[in-house]
Amino acid sequence: MSVATTSSVLAVRGYSLAYRTGEGDVKALSNIDLSIARGRTLGLVGESGSGKSSIAWSILRYLPANAREGGGEILLSGEDLRAKTRQQIADIRGRRIGIVFQDPSTSLNPTLMLGRQLAEVLTRHRGLTEKQAFAEGEALLARTGITRPAEMMRRYPHQASGGEKQRVVIATAFACNPECIIFDEPTTALDIVTARQIQDLFVRLQEDTGVAALYISHDLALVSRIAHDVAVIHRGEIVESGPAAAIFGAPREDYTRMLIAAVPRPDLRLVDPTPPAGAPELLGIKSMTVRYGERSLLSRLLGRAQEQVIGARDIDISVRKGEILGIVGESGSGKSTIARAIAGLNDFTGTLTLEGRAFSERGALDRSYRRAAQIIFQNPDASLNPRQRVRDILSRPLKLYGIAKGRAEIDRRVGELIAQVLLPPEFARRYPHQLSGGEKQRVAIARAFAAEPRLVLCDEITSSLDVSVQASIARLLVDLQARTGATCLFITHDLNLVRQLAHTIAVMYRGELVDLFPVGAANAPDRHPYTRTLLDAVPVAVGGVA
Repeated sequence: MSVATTSSVLAVRGYSLAYRTGEGDVKALSNIDLSIARGRTLGLVGESGSGKSSIAWSILRYLPANAREGGGEILLSGEDLRAKTRQQIADIRGRRIGIVFQDPSTSLNPTLMLGRQLAEVLTRHRGLTEKQAFAEGEALLARTGITRPAEMMRRYPHQASGGEKQRVVIATAFACNPECIIFDEPTTALDIVTARQIQDLFVRLQEDTGVAALYISHDLALVSRIAHDVAVIHRGEIVESGPAAAIFGAPREDYTRMLIAAVPRPDLRLVDPTPPAGAPELLGIKSMTVRYGERSLLSRLLGRAQEQVIGARDIDISVRKGEILGIVGESGSGKSTIARAIAGLNDFTGTLTLEGRAFSERGALDRSYRRAAQIIFQNPDASLNPRQRVRDILSRPLKLYGIAKGRAEIDRRVGELIAQVLLPPEFARRYPHQLSGGEKQRVAIARAFAAEPRLVLCDEITSSLDVSVQASIARLLVDLQARTGATCLFITHDLNLVRQLAHTIAVMYRGELVDLFPVGAANAPDRHPYTRTLLDAVPVAVGGVA
């Protein structure tokens, strides 16, 4: 089924794709039909592994060597891209088709100034001289809202924020006035405020240029806000497509309804809105400050000064036993800094109290404390040892803290942990690379709870997951928290999600705690202006999705 449009800029008709593996061909796409007209945005939504990115790579003609295309056409303004030579495709990419990827850090060359990378597109595809290209590059950056474009042109990627880098990538994508731009999860790596700014920028640039856009995302609330039409893909097939209002307001397919139901909604609470009555304080933070940039031994010997950066300043928080505290704020606000200090990974000043035991420095956090306070990180690929099986990963805290002894007891406890996070028992023998993103995060959660902690720190644990997996992980965490009685700090930039599962919300801004309130008071008139900014940035979907 195709999205009905006239005079399509981009059209995919009856397209199929498979990948050849040692175990035979694996179907990636089957009989795909898509169509995007000038000035329109088609939102392509589906879970991880559904085939979204395979469609993007097929359009760009950037497929791996083991790709096997079946029938079908991929048409750009009526021209079949499958019939083009490599050189013709190289000329089309960047000039007639733009691309904006998920992570701007991987889209940009870290060894080249941003201006050089932007100018290269202009000299290659528009035939400008280097001087003309740099002048045009500054104008393009100004168009994206960068206030000092000349200065930004001279910076390297590491000298720019995530939002600034994504603006540079967007400026590059629009540089040659392309007919079509593909956006592949362009805001997933950004905080909510920056993501909203990037979304607004895209909408404005599209209105100015009339470009056709394919917007790939697992964020249905976001897609409902910016897309004119929507196509839902499941296991390589388009199962439903049509105008966005119709898809989100009255979905026909069960799969679409499942995706919509998984979108976090503040009015659908996962926990009782109030923490256990009369519960004692479990975690206390008093005047906590975290600084980065301590002077090295060489600097001290040579008498060199080194400027320190304040990651968090004078933080005061009290968390009761059994409470879920949500910590929100944009990138660089100090959310993860606080979590890492509580976990014993950052030095701090001030006082940290856990179950009545007070600590004034990281070095004082002993074995008992570290067992009691466990952290779950954002990316399980980085936090799970790729050389260890799941059994070995989960057995380590059991051995480290003497929770289980002997092979039989350890195996029994590992089996219980795997069952608690709703994974099959045979997963004990698997390596992390044999698991999906959601399955790996379940293993990371099981490892944290293996230590039988009193405090669990969740640092953006759902941000890299698609909406349905995110929902299942959130429910799993709430169930484990209720079953074990653990206290949780849930760090996220997703205000819809945190309002579903937190009892209390703390708002961080530029290293300071600017607001602290019960979840039910989120819309109170006395909220801090920055809290209002965060709430206003949350995408709200049509059809009651969010």
